[in-house]
Amino acid sequence: MLLPLSSAVAETLDVLDEAGSTNAVLVERARAGTEREFSVVVTTNQTAGRGRLGRTWTAPPGKTIAVSVLLMPPTSEKLGWLPLLAGLAMTRAVRSLVTGHAVTLKWPNDVQVEGLKVSGLLAELVPGAGVVIGAGLNLTMDESELPTPVSTSLTLVGASADDLVDRALAAYLGELKGLYTGMLAGSDIRALVEAECSTIGRSVRVELPGGDNLYGTATGIDGEGRLLVDGRAIAAGDVTHLRYE
Repeated sequence: MLLPLSSAVAETLDVLDEAGSTNAVLVERARAGTEREFSVVVTTNQTAGRGRLGRTWTAPPGKTIAVSVLLMPPTSEKLGWLPLLAGLAMTRAVRSLVTGHAVTLKWPNDVQVEGLKVSGLLAELVPGAGVVIGAGLNLTMDESELPTPVSTSLTLVGASADDLVDRALAAYLGELKGLYTGMLAGSDIRALVEAECSTIGRSVRVELPGGDNLYGTATGIDGEGRLLVDGRAIAAGDVTHLRYE
């Protein structure tokens, strides 16, 4: 598959016909020390993808993209912001591909169109090598192929299918590179994320990693990227926006 727009953005772009998990592929390469920063692995046929909280993630071949990017921040100071940074990058990329629809970021990094999930991301720390950021994006799935009733795809919300793999990937990589470079230069990533995070100000239920549920109002994001729910900082959890008070 030729991806000229994406190849112009990525330092190294490896397009795989099939992969169990692009994150697993890039993590292994990063551990071996064979990749440089902003190396990218992508496929439209991921067979054993993983989401947050240990969930599996699969999709019909050719209807989605799975992409992983290796970042090598010089210090660990901003590590907590990388997943949100990637979520913001995908939010902006999706917004550039669809018109007339609200595209928002649900903490920490689910991208929604009119409240329906179109993309999710997963970050994995590779000690001594960097961080691998994985993203899945629904491209051309029809309603019968969607993984959940609260999912959607780009074409279902009006995006053109023409060259969509390349256009979507290039948009995401371009936004990610710009935001990451800005973060390293000292830009206020917290303000940028908060401005586009639809979770802030909402009544939420947070399913915590241990299985407990926390109910409250999301009031902001702290300096480490954690969601603040009635003053409590949440580093990880599955967030549901509650429709009613």
